[in-house]
Order: sequence, then C-alpha cells, then structure tokens
Amino acid sequence: MRRTSMGRQSFTGRGALSNPPGRFDRQKLEAVDDGWFLEESPDSIATTLEPDRARSVITTNDSPDIPFEKSINPYRGCSNGCVYCFARPSHAYLGLSPGIDFETRLFYKADAAKLLEAELARPDYVCKPITVGANTDPYQPVERQMKVTRSILEVLARARHPVTVITKSAMVLRDLDLLAEMARNGLATVGVSVTSLDNELKRTLEPRAASPQARLRALAALSAAGVPSGVLVAPVIPALTDHEMERILEEAARAGVRWAGYVLLRLPYEIKDLFTEWLDQHYPERAAHVMSLISAMRGGRANDPRFGFRMRGTGPYAELLRNRFRIACRRLNLNAAARDPLNTALFRPPAPPGSQLRLEL
Repeated sequence: MRRTSMGRQSFTGRGALSNPPGRFDRQKLEAVDDGWFLEESPDSIATTLEPDRARSVITTNDSPDIPFEKSINPYRGCSNGCVYCFARPSHAYLGLSPGIDFETRLFYKADAAKLLEAELARPDYVCKPITVGANTDPYQPVERQMKVTRSILEVLARARHPVTVITKSAMVLRDLDLLAEMARNGLATVGVSVTSLDNELKRTLEPRAASPQARLRALAALSAAGVPSGVLVAPVIPALTDHEMERILEEAARAGVRWAGYVLLRLPYEIKDLFTEWLDQHYPERAAHVMSLISAMRGGRANDPRFGFRMRGTGPYAELLRNRFRIACRRLNLNAAARDPLNTALFRPPAPPGSQLRLEL
C-alpha cells in the first residue's frame, strides 16, 4: 500500500484508488476513524475469480459508432486495471464497485466453448464477424490459466467463423497458431491498443497491462505471420497522451500494421470520479487542464453519450486531433485502402449435440 500526496491509499498493481459504490446501490458505507486501533492495511488486494453462468456468449450491438454487430467478452471485470476503462460501470449491474472491485473481482464465462458451439449450430444463426474483447481484455492476466479466450478461438476456427480480436496484451501471440491459420482464409484480424509509449505513465494508468514495447513486438509478430493487424491509439487523453499520437502511429507502421484508429477518452458514469481521483494523485499540476480540455470536447461535460460524437468529441481541439490523425496516417500509408472484409462464405455450423454426421456423397 502507498499513501498519495493527498493522503489517499493506493494498492500495488491497481489503477483505481478507491472502491465507490455502484450507481444502483441503495446503501452506502463511509469509513470513520473512531480512535480505536486499526490493523495495517495490506499492500495489495488479491484477485478472485468466479464463474459467470451466462446462458449465451454472443452479444449484439446496434451502435453506429462501433464497426461490428456481434461480440464475445470472455470475462467480466479486468485485472489490467486501466483507470479509464469504459467497461467499469458494468460492474454496478453485479452489485459491485466500478473501482477496485472491477479489477479484483473477476468473472469468467463458464462453458464458453460449449455455449458458443450451440449458438453457432442454431438453424437461424447468420454468420457475421465476431469481435472478441470489445469490453474487457480477452488476454488479461487470468487468461494464462483459464484459457477461455483460447477455447473460443478454437470453436471459431473449427467453424471457419471470422473473428476480430482486440487486446492490449502480448499474450495474443500464444494463439498465433490459430490466428495465422484463420488469417490465411481471411477469417482473422487483430487490433492492439497502445495508449502511451511512456513506461512510467503506463505503470499507473494501465498497471497490469503489457508494456508498450511488448505490444509493438506483438504487432510485428502478427504482421510477420500474415495476420492483418492494426493499432488503436486509445484512449487519447488530452494534455497527457495526445502528444504521442504521431509517434505511436510511426512505431506501429514500423511493426507492419495495415490500419489504425483512435478513440478520445470517455468518462461515463463513475469513471469521471475515478479518473479525476487518479489525476489528482499522479498529475495534480495538470489535472484541471486535462479536465477542462475534456469538457471542451464533450459539450461542457465529462462525457457526451451521443452517437456520432462520443468516440471523437467536438470543438476545435477535437478537430485538431482528427486532422493530426488523418495527416499522420496518410504520411505513414496507414488506412490507405479499405480493409478487406472478413470472409463469411466459409462458415460451417457445428453439428448440434446428438445429431448424426452427414455423409458427403
């Protein structure tokens, strides 16, 4: 445990500094020093892992801001600990905090492979590319033992189903055998998120995520293996990481990526307070400036949820970011042509449980 300059405690390897109640909680607790002896707080908080008894694994999306309709998230919660993570508020639906709980109380999709096979085998299933990792990182540290993501990719590979993987982990290379084979048939692509190239900033902003250098090496290995890959400069944080946009794109282009994207920082619901708390601790001298720029790009608020604006923002500063990104991509030959759509024509549904094998005569 560390004490911040403002007297708060922070925990080793965790991004959030507190554990505020979720927005649906009716009861709120407040710690009060009554003068009695208190035991020393631990330096770190252990991660717990429980099965998520979902009845399906594929979720659908109708947002015009997101370029996919179907996604799979192998885990709820994420021990990467990225303090800005837009998925944090989802823990409130479980009666848990978007703060420390989100990083330490994790849920994995039990029987994910079995459920996925059943969904793909439905007679009315329509094959459309699936994105794995749209909410929480499919290669967060617990994946090394649980291998839920691996099991999902194995099902998709057998069914010749197209997939896009989004991660900020070099662990994606563990599954390069599957991804490279699928890519040869136009069935796989990978996007790696790089927020900053500054290791010291990454240590507090994304405490358990892979180093920036490891992510770039992963992109190079994916590209060398023939897996179409791209970099996501996400999120772009004004007055903190935005100055790195061009350099991140340059390093990714050097690694062989074909496409790039960026997302402006979003602070919906409880994330606003968690991020402000983090800024006050780690960058007190510029916290007010960062938040003022965010407000200027979000219509005077910390978040603008409107479709068409929430990913990019509005106003002069947001327009400057758009122009910088466009010019850098043109210079580096990124997004030079439309990305080839993933192949849906090869899909072969898994045989439903108990069905007879068809003889190809």
